Order: sequence, then C-alpha cells, then structure tokens
Amino acid sequence: MVATSAEIRQQFIDFFVERGHTRVASAPVVPADDPTLIFTNAGMNQFKDVFLGTGGRPYSRAVNTQKCIRVSGKHNDLEEVGRDTYHHTFFEMLGNWSFGDYYKREAIQWAWELLTEVWKLPKDRLWATVFGGDETLGLEADTEAEQLWREVTDIAPERIIHGSAKDNFWEMGQTGPCGPCSEIHYDFGPDDADRNDGADPAIGVNAGKERFIELWNLVFIQYNRDGEGVLTSLPAKHVDTGLGFERITRAIQGVASNYDTDIFTTIMTAIREVTGAADSDGRTMTALRVIADHVRTLAFAIADGAIPSNDGRGYVLRRLLRRAARFGRQVLGRDDPFIHRLVPTLVGQMGDVFGELREKPDHIAAVIEREEALFSRTLGAGLVKFEAIASAAAAEQRSQINAEEAWDLYQTDGFPIDLTNQMAEERSLTVDTAGFEELLEEQRRKSRNVKKDHGAITVAIHDLPATDDQPKYEDITEVDARAKLLGWIDGSTFISEGRIETGAAHSLILDATSFYGEAGGQAGDVGEIRSETGVFTVTGAAKHGEAVFHVGEVTDGHFEAGQEVELRVDPRRLDIMRNHTATHLLHWALRRRIGDTIEQRGSFVGPDRFTFDFNHNGPVPADALADVERMVNAEIVANHPVYWEVLPIDDAKTLGAMALFGEKYGDDVRVVAVGARSRDDLPDALSREFCGGTHVSATGRIGLFKIVREMAVSSGIRRIEGVTGMTAFAAVQSMESVLKDLAEKIGAPVDDLPARIESMQTEIKTLRKAARAGAAADLKSQVDGWVAEAEEVGGVKL
Repeated sequence: MVATSAEIRQQFIDFFVERGHTRVASAPVVPADDPTLIFTNAGMNQFKDVFLGTGGRPYSRAVNTQKCIRVSGKHNDLEEVGRDTYHHTFFEMLGNWSFGDYYKREAIQWAWELLTEVWKLPKDRLWATVFGGDETLGLEADTEAEQLWREVTDIAPERIIHGSAKDNFWEMGQTGPCGPCSEIHYDFGPDDADRNDGADPAIGVNAGKERFIELWNLVFIQYNRDGEGVLTSLPAKHVDTGLGFERITRAIQGVASNYDTDIFTTIMTAIREVTGAADSDGRTMTALRVIADHVRTLAFAIADGAIPSNDGRGYVLRRLLRRAARFGRQVLGRDDPFIHRLVPTLVGQMGDVFGELREKPDHIAAVIEREEALFSRTLGAGLVKFEAIASAAAAEQRSQINAEEAWDLYQTDGFPIDLTNQMAEERSLTVDTAGFEELLEEQRRKSRNVKKDHGAITVAIHDLPATDDQPKYEDITEVDARAKLLGWIDGSTFISEGRIETGAAHSLILDATSFYGEAGGQAGDVGEIRSETGVFTVTGAAKHGEAVFHVGEVTDGHFEAGQEVELRVDPRRLDIMRNHTATHLLHWALRRRIGDTIEQRGSFVGPDRFTFDFNHNGPVPADALADVERMVNAEIVANHPVYWEVLPIDDAKTLGAMALFGEKYGDDVRVVAVGARSRDDLPDALSREFCGGTHVSATGRIGLFKIVREMAVSSGIRRIEGVTGMTAFAAVQSMESVLKDLAEKIGAPVDDLPARIESMQTEIKTLRKAARAGAAADLKSQVDGWVAEAEEVGGVKL
C-alpha cells in the first residue's frame, strides 16, 4: 500500500529521532527578528546564529519540517509555478541538522539508507552530485564527499557527478553561512527510459529539465561569506540538509507530478467544487495548480502575521492573490471572491501538523476575502484594458507591450508586472520590463527626494560635519550639554565662519548635542542654545546623515562660528520619553492579548500623544483594548527598570530583540529592554526592541496610560492613539466631566446611565413608529377628501 504524505512526513521525523535528533518546531514563515529576510526560505534560517557561532541550542542534532516561501530574491520560484510539475511558492522542507556533531559521513549514509531501505526507491533512478571545485573561490573539489559516497553507500560510481559552484556550493544569500553540498537527484522518466541519461549534460542531472529533479540537498556548512565576498572558516563544521517534501512524496507515490500527490489533490478537488471547473485542458490545469499553490502561501503567511499591502512582504502576498484571482476569472469563470472558501479545506488537511492554521481559520479567510473584494473592483476593467492594449499591439504589428502601458496597468488597475508578463506571454507578446522598472525607480526616487521643510530651512545638504548625539540619552538637567558651534545652514550652503545676528533663522550644527533629532517616528526636541553673546531658540531638531540640525532663530544677541555653547532641552522631552516607552509596553501587551502575529508598522511619538500602527484584520474588540490598557498600567505600577545597550545585531537577535520590519540596520543596534537592569536580564525582559529613541529610566515615570481611540489606517493596518502622564489624567478628567454633565441632564446617577439611555432609545423608537403611522393616516384622509371634491370629466375624477 502506497504511503500517504502524512505517513511520509512522520517516517522522516521518526528516522532521525531514532538517530539522536531532537524534533524542533518549524519557524514562522514571517521572520520575527531578521529584517534581512522577507520570508523564511530554508530550514536553516532559524539556526543561522548557531552556524555563525553567535548562539547555541541545548541539542547538537535536530530534525523538523520547515514551512518555506520562495517568491523573491535569489530563491524565487514564482514564475515557474503552474507551468511545471514541481516548483512552488510555498513548500515544506524536511531537514536534519548537526551542530558541530556528525558531518559528511553520517549525512550521506543516512540519506541513502532512508531513501533506498526505508522508502525503497529504485537505486538506478538516483544520482548524487558533489562540488567539483572553483578557481575563483579558491576552493578545490570535494573529494571527501565523493569518496564517502563510494564507501558508505552502494550507489553505482558512475552515478556520482561533479557539479559547479552554481549547483553544488550552497549559500543562504549574498552573505552568511555557506559551504559545499551534495545533492541527490531522482529520475522521473518513464520506465522504458535509458537510466544512463542522467550523465548527459543536455538532458540529465542539472540540465534544468523536468525529468531529473533534485530531491535532497546535503549542505556541509564550513564558511561564512561577508559583505565583500570573502570566505572565512566557521568555528565548527555543521550539516544542514533539505529534502523537498512535495518532491519525495511524488517519488514514493509514483505519480506524474507534485500536484498529483495527496498533498494537492484534496485542495484541487475543493477548487473544482467551489469554481465548478470541469475541463482538464492545459489552461485549466495551470489555473488549478496556481490557485492551489498560492492559497497555501497566503494562508501560512497570514497565519504567521503577514497582511497583503503595498510594500515589502505584504506586496508579495498581494501579487500572489491577484495572480490567483486572475486565473479564477479568466480561466475558471469566477467573477466573485472564492479563494477564501478554500481555507477550511486547507486547515482540515494541514492543521494537525501546523496548529497556527487551526488557531486562526476565520482570520485567514477574512483577510483573503477582503483582498479578493478589493482587487475585484479593478480586475474586470483591467482585463478589458489589457485586451485593448494587446489588440492595439497586434494591429500595430508590435510584439511588445511598452513600459507606459504596463505602468498604467500597475498604477491604475493594480496589476503586478509579473501578472502583465504572464498575460502577455499567453498572447505571444513580451513586456518592456526594463522600461517599467525605470518608471518604478523614478517614482521611488521622487518619493525619496521629497524635501523635508523644517521651519525656514529646506534640507538638501550633504557631506556635513558629524554631530555626537549620545548626550541625548542622558537625563534632562539645567544644562544638558556643552558643545562647539561648527556652523549653520544659509539657504542650501553650510557656513563655517562669521556670525549670525538677532532675528536670523538658521539651522545650527554643533559638534555634540543633547537634542534628539526627529527620527524613527519620535518628534525632535525644542529648547535653547546659549553662548556668551546670544540666545538661539530651537523650534525643532532633525537628523540628516550624521549631522543634527538645530532649527530656529537667534532671539537675543549674536552667535559666532567656533563659539562654545550650552544646550538646554525643553522639559517636554520627559513627556516624549513617557510616550515612547509606553509604545513599547503597548506593543508587548498587544502581542500578549491578541497574538504574536502583531507587528509594529509605524508610530509617531510626540509630547502630547502617540500613535502606534500595527497589522490586524478588523477593529480590535473593546474588551481586548480594555485588557491591553489594564496590562500596560499594571506594568507601569510595577515600576520596571528600562535598560538599553548597543549590541552587534546578531547578538541582539539571539537575545530575542525585535526589529521593525522594513527598517535598515547596521552591524550594531541599540536594544531597549523594559524590565531589565543589565545585559544578563535581557532574555527575561518584558519587551526587547531595536530602538534609537529616548526612554524613561523606569516604567513608573510614565504615570498613567490611556487609549484615546483605535482606528483603521489602511487595508489590514490599525492605529491606536494613546496618552500618558498628566495628559492621560486630563483625558480621564474630561471623560468624567462629560459623564457627570450627561447624568445631570438625564437626571440619573452615572452608574445608571447605560440602562436609562437604553430605555430612552426604546421609547424614542416607539414614538417614531406611532408618529409615522399617524402621519400616514392623516395623509390618506386628506387624499380621500381631494378625490371626493374632484371634478368628474368623462367618468374620471380629476
């Protein structure tokens, strides 16, 4: 009896558990602490710190099935999905790892044993490749792996092939852990095919054909590649293997494609039932495959916290959904949203293995349905427009859709360029994608070059002297810092000599400052800069590159370049600090109360209020908001210490610090931890975030936290506005005043207001209904009177 996919997955796990491996859970497909990845694309991602020597695990051998999404960058399979039998945007990677324990011998021996003795795959269909060396990398061929294949397996020697660095030197990305690898390929050719064809470079292994497909990659990690491309040996050698679950299931079940395995047949049956698709022609099969693949990607990504949007990973999801929706409309004839109706089938099939699906089926379906509805408004018009564009190209004997036409479909109708490319290919057309990318980059360039107006100065300055702004992290005092005036901005020129007089508006640049320059959503500081000769009132501060601009004007006397000055930050900074630390506590509470899929998507921190944007599908229920408010205030009362330290970014990730998605970070990052007194406390802190802002030294200094409102910002993004300290106290007093005034007008105690208002609403409804009935009776009576008095002409009342 042929094994089911569920049995195959479990057999893999059991095989390695029996050999001393610890089963570990799949990492989320949305990396919570690695801004270098849009999606988790390999099983080794969660162990990157181990390979780099910056982290560790309580075990030296591991096994799991990892959820992977490959839709961008080096590992991008999107364009192949639906067209062939074995590429997917979402797939499972079965893997076994050794962290400085066993190495090539065991990895090769166990892989061969599992494939040929447990799963009984025919040996004459299996091929092994090893790294053949590379002069440019300065690396010799992996003769060790080749010899081990001969020693510990009974593979035919002629089935061991040397591969290039492209095929047999594995890298996670442009930088990071890497090393030679040994791949195992399977011959999916017909039974009567020549089994020696694998050695033919034109049609065999690594020829890019559908017959010989890689099943398993045994990676021997021993190097780290830095940003300059230099390879250095890692402290210990590791094994990282990846076996494609969908591919091995196809081989064991002996079917014609991955989509014919029971991994996909269940969901494809559901697609036919939902859409009514009956044909089995090539276009229909492509559509079924695309939809089946993409709904898996969407469901797992949304379950792990991603939301379709216009940038980053959110845009990747939007592209996938729109690609699937287009196939649904054009090929399967479904104009209405239908993809969300497939979620229950997927949850039923995979929810036992991946519990996050079973925890959030309604959320997943709701997000997909909303996105389908959003696209359906423009899809029909966009398809009509595309047909007109394609017809015009044919009439003009053009073989290409020009960049402006593709741009219009993108901007107006929401068609991703890959969707336009695919539709064009179906009409034997190409698209000027290079021109499209130029238009896209021009739009990005315009967005980047929008100048920021700070008071009277328009900032467009480069190569300015650096300002040491570390004093901004010290407590507010009478004189917060002393510095040297390096110069000022006059129009668009930096002046480093001379003087400025009373009434002059400028941006001063100092060698050091205690003023926080507006950045990361936190408002810039205001205050005064004093010298022996004058007073400069600072109305705003902003950081540009390494320089801090102190925007304002000379309100008394004059200033001279090179003068020593004293800096006095306005005490409103304390209110900003209260609000900023409150955003960290709010983030922590939201993740605790709603779920760890919550991610910060932006914020504004000012002296009188703050806003916090986050991903969430629909309004946050009132009871959840109340719980969040209560949780934050409880931690304020607990008066936890707030600690910060600058750490290497890999150390910060190892300690669990959270990065803000979409932000770019350097080699070192500042980590702010609520509930820690030292670095040793970081792993147990309430909140650990990458943050360059200013914060209170203890949560008790926040005083009071109050949520003012919760609202929608855009599709899938919510915003909470909050206040702290005396502003929060004033907000509570204002609410109390309104309640007392209302109670007085109604004539009821405050506690009785809900019941009294409900009673009044019921009474009003009754009176309105009676009034409408009376008005109708009066009107009928009046009409009857008109009819009785009307003149009769030819037997008809006029």
